Amino acid sequence: MHTIAGEGIHPIDEKRRTASIKIEELKLPAKVVIPLSQHIGAPCEPLVKIGDFVKKYQKIGEAKGFISAPVHSSISGKVIAIGRFPHPSGNQSHSIVIESDGKDELIEGLKENTNYLSMDPKDLKDIILNAGIVGMGGATFPTHVKLNPPKEKKIDTVILNGAECEPYLTADDRLMVEMSREVVEGMKILMHVMGVKNGCIGIEDDKPGAIEALQKAASGTGIRVVSVNKKYPQGAEKTLIKTILGKEVPSGGLPMDIGVVVQNVGTAAAVYNAVRYGIPLIDRIVTVTGQGINKSGNFKVRIGTLLEHVVNECGGFNGEPGKIIFGGPLMGIAQYSLHVPVLKGTSGILVMTKEDIKLEDFRTCIRCGRCVQACPIRLLPNMYSILAEAGKPKEAEEYFILDCIECGCCTYVCPSRRPIVQQIRYIKAEMRKAKNKVA
Repeated sequence: MHTIAGEGIHPIDEKRRTASIKIEELKLPAKVVIPLSQHIGAPCEPLVKIGDFVKKYQKIGEAKGFISAPVHSSISGKVIAIGRFPHPSGNQSHSIVIESDGKDELIEGLKENTNYLSMDPKDLKDIILNAGIVGMGGATFPTHVKLNPPKEKKIDTVILNGAECEPYLTADDRLMVEMSREVVEGMKILMHVMGVKNGCIGIEDDKPGAIEALQKAASGTGIRVVSVNKKYPQGAEKTLIKTILGKEVPSGGLPMDIGVVVQNVGTAAAVYNAVRYGIPLIDRIVTVTGQGINKSGNFKVRIGTLLEHVVNECGGFNGEPGKIIFGGPLMGIAQYSLHVPVLKGTSGILVMTKEDIKLEDFRTCIRCGRCVQACPIRLLPNMYSILAEAGKPKEAEEYFILDCIECGCCTYVCPSRRPIVQQIRYIKAEMRKAKNKVA
């Protein structure tokens, strides 16, 4: 059994609500709002105009920067608006609104390719780029960029992240159980692209069905399925590398600095569908759960589907919601509107009741050190909190704040209920402002 390097935490995970519920395709929405920015990096530029008719899988936004990814229409219909619309990040984002014609008509020219493992890696990377695939664990880093490390960075291992340690979420679990073949074939493509022989799939030990399914699918391939200890944040990229390989990513560094590329299991499945069938990323598996929703489950949802549509198709709210989170309770983002769309990185929708929300005033740091003990990166979250409160964000750099992965362990264990993660994000934002002024 492989275990996490730091202490981490054991939050109540609430995964039993949906872990055994099979994936169900959500009803086609009447319209979609597709943001031109659904990934880390530069936003896309629209390829359509108001009044145009588009088909499912059609590219509607072109990536113009190296760190970017195109977007595609998830339905067929008419472009009825292009402008700024609510975005799950909390901001307004340039988006394309498409009204469904109910036909769900596909673009022409899709071809199946069965010889993908004999293709040139460059051609495979072009397919992945044009399919708009990004990291589907939530980070949304463009996949083709991760597959293009500098020549001096010699990659020897590809890891697929199937840990899914965030409470409530079971989308990746169901994906691995029901689509194990697609995940393994996607992994083989990623390994071929990177030219490596060493491939591992890391899964927390609370997912025996997924472990069994992937072991069976990977039999005879040389790909290792590794059971890792259930502990949060086991699924953090650097943590998973340390757990499986015993290697540590240097401070300020990236996995490629130690010869590793990490991708999510959902990303691998998307890569397979793009390379084998020519299908771009236009939908994803989303866990809808919580006391505040009438029907919980795992759903295949079209990108651009509004939160309002998802809620209605899940039987509406169970009482008055206290908070709706895209993602999980520890790293997710609370939403301010039902008119925000599902994105490529939307792994879950958690609806909490007012009874679930405990609003307490935070108190002075009592120097207990619990946050330090819980931190998987072995940082000093207490110092970040104190420096933020004192209005001294610059000093936090001396304590390696940029290595913080914002997992929320510190906030979870703090007896003074201090909003440490929010304070860390404030400091990082101030550091970015200062850097931009200098530039």
